[in-house]
Amino acid sequence: MGASSDVPALRRGLAVLRLLATRAGPVSAGVIARELELPRSTTYHLLGELVEAGFVTHLPEERRYGLGVATFEVGSAYLRHEPLERLAGPLLRGLVDQAGYNAHLGVLHGGELLYLIKERPAQPQTLVTDVGVRLPAQLAASGRAMLAHLPRVQVRALFPRAESFVLRTERGPRNLPELRRLLTRERRRGWSVEDGEITEGFASVACPVFDHNGHPTAAISMTMRHHCSEPGEAGSTDRNRQPCGSVWPDLARLVRATAEELTSRVGGRPAPDGSGCA
Repeated sequence: MGASSDVPALRRGLAVLRLLATRAGPVSAGVIARELELPRSTTYHLLGELVEAGFVTHLPEERRYGLGVATFEVGSAYLRHEPLERLAGPLLRGLVDQAGYNAHLGVLHGGELLYLIKERPAQPQTLVTDVGVRLPAQLAASGRAMLAHLPRVQVRALFPRAESFVLRTERGPRNLPELRRLLTRERRRGWSVEDGEITEGFASVACPVFDHNGHPTAAISMTMRHHCSEPGEAGSTDRNRQPCGSVWPDLARLVRATAEELTSRVGGRPAPDGSGCA
């Protein structure tokens, strides 16, 4: 069999692994064949090869298949190589050069935002946001940029009680209904912004980065010294207020373009319109 004829089989094998990765538990060969529109004989052949290579585990008593230990090994190696940080670094530096503000790459860690990268301009400002720092995800623009594209049930699981809504200043959502309304607005707009919710006198705008399943895997943000003194403070729970001023859209366009480039570089795809928390 030539190399060119191996490609379709490889693609089908990868499709099997991706399907298994999206499921909460093992599935039957029949489900795999139906979901991927494959002949049964082809499905069993692919599964046999993947089982032998350790990428799939066969559970004979259950007549189901799940991911094997080899997938864990590949995933662990992926993390050791820090590809997300390596791919994002040059993009963040370019963003800083364009806008002149601090740029960050963050990921969700439970109900918190964890910063992985921070790039500073030539004359940086002292911020609480630094590599390794964790902040309440519902307050940070980066956190909300990702939360806005998670299923409702997952958001509820991350913030199950009133005690989950920690405030650093007097601004920010105080309960799940307020958070959901804010996430809905920010998802529809395409970017998130917070003004004084993390630190008084500083504000951030952020956009999500998506993986190959359209799941928010990270977020890129820029932080600047700013305080909205007019009605319409970002993140305010006042029903009559909207994000203030014209400072955000231009900055959001730069951040969004960078986030979209990183999404492309990691092989991701944007979430379908209307997905996420409502």
